[in-house]
Amino acid sequence: MNYRLGVDIGGTFTDIVIYSEQGWADIVKIPSSPDDPAKAVVKGAVDILEKHEIAYAEIKEIVHGTTVGANTILQKVGARTALLTTVGFRDVLEIGRIRTPDMFDLNWEKPIQLVTRRHRFEITERLSAEGQIVVPLDLDELREVAERIIAEGCEAIAICFLHSYVNPVHEQQARDLIEAEFPHLLVTASCDVLPEMKEYERSSTTVVNAYLLKQMRGYLARLERDLKNKGFSAPLLVINSAGGMMGVNAARERPVFAVGSGPAGGVAGAAKLAATTSLGALVAFDMGGTTAKASMILNDQPLLINEYEFREGISKPSSFTKGGGYVLKVPAIDVAEVGAGGGSIAWVDDGGLLQVGPTSAGADPGPAAYGLGNDRPTVTDANIYLGLIGATGLAGGNLHIDRSLAKEAIRTHVADPLGLTIDKAALGIRQIANANMARAIKSVTVERGLDPREMSLMAFGGAGALHAADLAEMLGMKRIIVPVMSGVFCSVGMLSSDVEHKLVRATQGLVSDWSGTELSRLIAALRGDMLALLANEGFANNQTRLRFGADLRYFGQSSDLSIGIDVETVVSAGGAALQPLFDAAYQSIYGYRDDTPAELVNLRVTGIGIRKQKLDFSSLKGCHLTETEGYAETRPVLFDQEDSWREADVMHRDTVLERVVRGPAILTSYDSTIALPPGTSARTDGCGSVVVDIQARSAEWAA
Repeated sequence: MNYRLGVDIGGTFTDIVIYSEQGWADIVKIPSSPDDPAKAVVKGAVDILEKHEIAYAEIKEIVHGTTVGANTILQKVGARTALLTTVGFRDVLEIGRIRTPDMFDLNWEKPIQLVTRRHRFEITERLSAEGQIVVPLDLDELREVAERIIAEGCEAIAICFLHSYVNPVHEQQARDLIEAEFPHLLVTASCDVLPEMKEYERSSTTVVNAYLLKQMRGYLARLERDLKNKGFSAPLLVINSAGGMMGVNAARERPVFAVGSGPAGGVAGAAKLAATTSLGALVAFDMGGTTAKASMILNDQPLLINEYEFREGISKPSSFTKGGGYVLKVPAIDVAEVGAGGGSIAWVDDGGLLQVGPTSAGADPGPAAYGLGNDRPTVTDANIYLGLIGATGLAGGNLHIDRSLAKEAIRTHVADPLGLTIDKAALGIRQIANANMARAIKSVTVERGLDPREMSLMAFGGAGALHAADLAEMLGMKRIIVPVMSGVFCSVGMLSSDVEHKLVRATQGLVSDWSGTELSRLIAALRGDMLALLANEGFANNQTRLRFGADLRYFGQSSDLSIGIDVETVVSAGGAALQPLFDAAYQSIYGYRDDTPAELVNLRVTGIGIRKQKLDFSSLKGCHLTETEGYAETRPVLFDQEDSWREADVMHRDTVLERVVRGPAILTSYDSTIALPPGTSARTDGCGSVVVDIQARSAEWAA
């Protein structure tokens, strides 16, 4: 039998899912290994194979989501990077967008540049805006600068010359010379990563890619080596920020496309499940041990963006607020992220206010209740004290939990300093975490003119279902879906995804100036490049699917809008056929349209390599997680400030397969816990998900 593994590395746990060609699945959840994430991956893979006595050769594919890229930027541990740019453009990174994310925040500090000014070097060369060579590239000067870069101790070089998106000849010459004469340097040219206009965005994206090369290549090399040493021979795929898979070689060369790798898997899985069960519009909510994330699923598709800013704190990629992070102009799922997870530490600030996060206890030492050396309270400790998590409520009982340690941590660091009872302190920790996570959900709904009350909330991640009912009530949402294997759903989502790549070709001019013949030539070139890229990853033409799109803007604008296009229509009618499509899309998003002619900025192609035997939610036959039990126990639980301690039934999640379960109750499984406050009810949807109805909860509280 053939099997596939899905692997997701989080800040607290590493999740492994095994999936067979017959629709059978199982999971294992182990603490992450921050010192070397590959260790936990290999250990988890070995453990799950030994558990079921499966031979290594039977694993045909390993799909992987990793936070290595994101953590490298956050921790500032990337390669020492230099930037080569055209004379006069040394300070593009520093100038940026000449704005701050919040004009009223007087304490805001500009992000530290990944390339210091002394490591930004100007090179003599110049192209015109049409791509004509005005000043040839000085190769002797380039060699001298490369020697200086080495003397400065730099390990990577980002090359970004003016107008290279029109004609990459100078960047290609510089790249080829450095790779040939200075092979120990890691090189990224903007023409290989982002052949688009806008100097700052292109420079920033190229620099981030170069900055990540050392860490990502080192990690992937160690992972492949350790897997091979254990006997694995299956190819390794990495999920990209847009929710598709990419070959390991592509991930090595363009790690900037995988900065949002981990969260993308869960959103991709949510979209696949929404399409399978006709869920309609929903918010995908993923709460892990370190962060919580929210994104939108509309028409069974995640919202995608072509640019976002990576930053600390709450990250709202599509927000109009700019200037607070590192710009990555790459395709990505629009995910809002906030530092509020199960491991987020609660603390009292200098003003006497209770705060939660963004610092996390992580996998080591973890929450106070683990007894591994941390004495500060976390969100998980609050949930343990409140009875929402029992003594065997994490990782199938593999983690020992001591409730008295959680109680003492809350008392010492929150209750006593604030003069609160332990009950109120624990509830306060939980409520502040909920408020932070609600902000993330509002940023992808309310801030875009979307009403969350008209949507469902799909909750996953190890702690997502513990907080989902409270969040839904805060936002006026009436239905929660907790998918199958919700605690490891990012790994599940990866197993349901196809290989996906995106290419772009810069264009210039009004749409009316583009003939069908010219557009046909550009589209054919994009098609050929994409088919070649997919062929390198083992996909024949009959295993691929291509989607074409275009970026347009009204004449005089600086921002563009992406739309899908029908190739036959565009080729036959020419660029003029794009104007009404753009007008309609603009009207839909902004509420009005203009009579100004549109400009064609870029042509895009998305290439999909259709994976064989990927996970299908409709045919998922069984999950061998734990034995199904009926009522296991009852225990006292405190759900809310307005409530009192009450006995709640604790039962296995699969009880909903037999009947409707009404709150107060706790549904447990190996990978997650579902909290059902009073007034809620849970049932199954026939596809393994638990559907929680919270419409009656307000009436329950009122009574």
